[in-house]
Formats: sequence, structure tokens, C-alpha cells
Amino acid sequence: MDISVVIPVYNELENVELLCGTVHEAMTGVGRSYEVILVDDGSRDGTWDKLVEQARKYPHFRLIRFRRNFGQTAAMSAGFHHAKGEVVVTLDADLQNDPRDIPKLLERTDAGVDVVSGWRKDRKDPFINRRLPSMIANFMISKITGVSLHDYGCTLKAYRAEVIKNVQLYGEMHRFIPALASWVGSSIDEVVVNHQPRKFGQSKYGISRTFRVILDLATVKFLLRYSMGPIQMFGKLGAVFGLPGLALLLLMAAANLSYQLFGTELGAGLVKRPFWIMTSFTLMFMGMQFISIGLLAEIQIRTYHESQNKPTYVVKETFEPSS
Repeated sequence: MDISVVIPVYNELENVELLCGTVHEAMTGVGRSYEVILVDDGSRDGTWDKLVEQARKYPHFRLIRFRRNFGQTAAMSAGFHHAKGEVVVTLDADLQNDPRDIPKLLERTDAGVDVVSGWRKDRKDPFINRRLPSMIANFMISKITGVSLHDYGCTLKAYRAEVIKNVQLYGEMHRFIPALASWVGSSIDEVVVNHQPRKFGQSKYGISRTFRVILDLATVKFLLRYSMGPIQMFGKLGAVFGLPGLALLLLMAAANLSYQLFGTELGAGLVKRPFWIMTSFTLMFMGMQFISIGLLAEIQIRTYHESQNKPTYVVKETFEPSS
């Protein structure tokens, strides 16, 4: 098998038929042996039945169905595990990624590149709640991991199978695959791809995921430097305690500076009381403790899964036209 196309699907009933037709058309024109693996991530809107209907039309399509919604990373992991192709291509099911861009990515893998990432240069999403957080996240990820990409969040990517099969995914780590792959010496490249407005359904992502990206980024940085889901919980607890402590400390510093320079008594009572100083440092210390616990828990959960070869998802059923 030359190419495996992995597509996570979650509540995309209205998009399924057009998606499958477009992917079939695009892959037929590639002129290589291929398979399309669609992973239903616990949809509840009739998506699975529609997928089965489409798979009966297209013999190259294979389906995997989860018992519940495990998330996009788990869906990709299942697709990677079942993929038989020498090159694995991923894309979203919402039709904002254009399957006709797949040949562009394959040109780069043919040239010897291990990981090819799509860049939605002309992105068709709202600026405030989608593009702006994405720009900030891309900048942070590039700086912290040392792998500079314009668009980490673009699902349209191509991987050599020997690279992706050795990357273990947990939490929401799918967006960090290029950084994780670079750690083992893989070559990374980026190509400009089309991006289309969403026609049907609603986006599964919002501005709230920015905080989750930051927490996962801390884990990736830790793993990249010191070693080959719990951080989400402990990181949030750390923020609950650490951010108020930092804010209180900055407030006291500003009040003290104002008193020294201008002699104003604003906040002087706050500065002169050791209770507030102790409180600010205690809160920040507690925040650091929770985040540290989360990092340790990330290592433990990876040991738990990998020592037992235990996946992060549960498959309910599969479907292949030949069956």
C-alpha cells in the first residue's frame, strides 16, 4: 500500500457524502495504491450510518468506530495504528482542508521529506476567536520546540509511516507531531494549501482550547528536553492558585514603587502586612507544585500505556466493504 489517508470524523453528517466523494476523486487521480481510513470519534448524529453507506460505494474506504468521543488525537492514533500505507496523510472531515492538495504534500515526501505540514496561508476563519489564538500558539510552539512552522494547527499533513508509527500520542498532542518527530531526527517541511469556509455543521474548536495548547506545550517541551492528560487537570489547578498569587505580588510591587517615588499611601497597608506577601508566594508555590505534579503524572501515564501496549481509545466496530 502506497498511501493511507486518515480522517477523524465527529458529528459531520452533512459533510460526509461530499467529503468521501472529494477524497475519492483526489486519490484516484494520484495514480497509486491507497486506502482511506475514516475514524468515527463517537458521533451521535447519524454520521456512522452515512459513513457505512459511502464505504459501500468506495472499495478503498475503511471505517473505525469508537464507543464514545475520545478526541481527535485518539482518533488519529487509531488511524495510524491501522494504516498500511508507506505514507500517511491526515486531514479534517469538515471540508475546510482541500483533499486536492494531497498531491502537493506527496511531492515533498517523494523528495525525501519525513513530515510535510500544510500551511493555511489564506485562512477562512474568524480572526478573533480562531486565527488570532492560532497565530499566538504557532509563535509559542515554534519558539519553545525549536521547530518553526507557520501553522501547527493545520490537520492536512503527510508523514512517512516509519516516523508516525513511532510517535505515541496522548491528550491533544496531534498538533505537536512535527516537533515530536524532529526529536528523533526527522526532516520537516511546509507547503501552502487551500483553506475553505465551513459549509455545514459547527466547529468543534474555540478560543478555550488555547489554554489546553499551552499546557500540552509545557509537556512537549519537558519530553523533548528530558526524556524520549493529567497535565490538563493539574495545570488548571496550578493556574487557579498561581495566577492570583502572581497578580497579588505585582500589585504589591506597584504599590510599593508608587509609595517610594511619589509618597502615595495607595496600597501601603497591603505592602506593610507580611500576611499578603506570604499569601502571594504561597499561592505561586502551590501553582508550581500542581504543574510539577502534572508533568510527573504525564510520565507515569505514558509508562502505564506503553508498558501494557494499551491504546487511548476503545473501538466499538469496524467496517470494510469486503466484509
